[in-house]
Amino acid sequence: MNYLMGIDNGGTFSKAAIFDEDGHQISVASFPTVTITPKSGYTERDMEELWEVNQKAIKEAIEKSGIDVSDLRGISFSGHGKGLYLVDEEGKPAYNGILSTDARAWKYIEEWKKDGTKDKVYQKTFQEILACQPVAILAWLRDHEPEVLEKTKYIFSVNSYVRYKITGEAYAEYTDFSGANLVNLTTKEYDRELLSYFGLEMIWDKLPPLRYSADVCGKVTEEVAKATGLPAGIPVAAGMFDVDACGIASGLVSEEEMCMVAGTWSINEYISRKPIVNGNISLNSMFCIPGYYLVEESSPTSAGNLEWFIRNLMSYEKAEMAEQGKSVYEIVNGWVEEIGPKDSQVVFLPFLNGSNENALAKGTFVGLTAYHGKKHMVRAVYEGIVFSHLTHVKKLLANRQAPKSIRLSGGAANSRVWVQIFADALQIPVDTIGDKELGAQGAAIAAGIAAGIYANYEEAVKRTVQITDTVYPREEYREIYEKKYRTYRKVIEGLNGAWDCFENE
Repeated sequence: MNYLMGIDNGGTFSKAAIFDEDGHQISVASFPTVTITPKSGYTERDMEELWEVNQKAIKEAIEKSGIDVSDLRGISFSGHGKGLYLVDEEGKPAYNGILSTDARAWKYIEEWKKDGTKDKVYQKTFQEILACQPVAILAWLRDHEPEVLEKTKYIFSVNSYVRYKITGEAYAEYTDFSGANLVNLTTKEYDRELLSYFGLEMIWDKLPPLRYSADVCGKVTEEVAKATGLPAGIPVAAGMFDVDACGIASGLVSEEEMCMVAGTWSINEYISRKPIVNGNISLNSMFCIPGYYLVEESSPTSAGNLEWFIRNLMSYEKAEMAEQGKSVYEIVNGWVEEIGPKDSQVVFLPFLNGSNENALAKGTFVGLTAYHGKKHMVRAVYEGIVFSHLTHVKKLLANRQAPKSIRLSGGAANSRVWVQIFADALQIPVDTIGDKELGAQGAAIAAGIAAGIYANYEEAVKRTVQITDTVYPREEYREIYEKKYRTYRKVIEGLNGAWDCFENE
């Protein structure tokens, strides 16, 4: 039997998983990565610590799998998009890694809207400019810490950085960099004029060569093999943005399907032979299947908000369940089931890590009274996250027909009560995939193509993807959720004039 490894670096965890060639997950190892927040709006990580965590995850996944490591044919990567990872001449970090939830560069977005840069950029990249994209962060570094750019040799995504550590070879990858306003989507190459719009001409020589997701970008070095247990010399594929990886692992290989990822980010996507260039879609990028574009609506407004709630407001319940050998999610799911959608009008705006509405918007509860408790607040968190996804999906569906179903992955997909809220609010059936690491599996599929195990993505999906459950919308809840969504929108509109009072420093 042939085996493949996918390495997934998200916003909070680093994971390594091993799959057989039919997509069965053999083992997984997951470790948290420490987020550094030196100021409000800043989210960073120690890149050396990130590499140590990756090595630890790789080693443990191999040990837990029980496979003969000589049967491991290749590895590849999935990781958060946007953000920035810089390396110097010696291959060491030139700065802390910057995550996709970082908002320090928000003022540049406002300036580029006002001075016409946004419109010029759109003609080349067909996407909005986000504060968390490399171009915005690089502009901030240029103006605030220019010595960092001076000593930088390579500009990487998180995937590119970890791959560089494993192979010693520097490459960029299309799905990552084309979603970062660094690639001209018409020519599919870097563009000096595009960089000049941002005042970033000086980074041209720091951009690594571009490769497709399943391209071989080096081999596992002897040094890394000794440290991790990986076989030296096996092929290392470029990998992909985790949105693409979850899409592929959910079966996204044609224009009919639509996918959502409810993790740290609210990701809502489909693929198309042509980008959507009418201006009402935030992001077009190159998909991992050559010839397709990923049409995406996204924001850092999803299940990460629930993690914050549990960490800060449910420490007692979390400890109590841990003593019983159970998960705190059993409690929160039970609480949400106890309260029907008509029984609470509390609204939660899931903007703790950023917003799809206003660059300065913050997370908030509206409508609390002395009657309400944690149960009502959790119900509001679940609904607020769904409503943020719904806002994105409505924009996507303005450009295409509704799909027969939407495939959901990410943390929310593990809660059937939450999936039911998605289905009821969307009024579209929601498919979920088996309980495995979809980001890592998407990466493993790329590794399998690079190793010659699969001829292409379509063959890989047929062999590895199975829908395990479909949750159908309940017609009797349509009007209830439509009304609640209208209230959610009114709260956002009502607060839009207040966010300047909370301006990031």
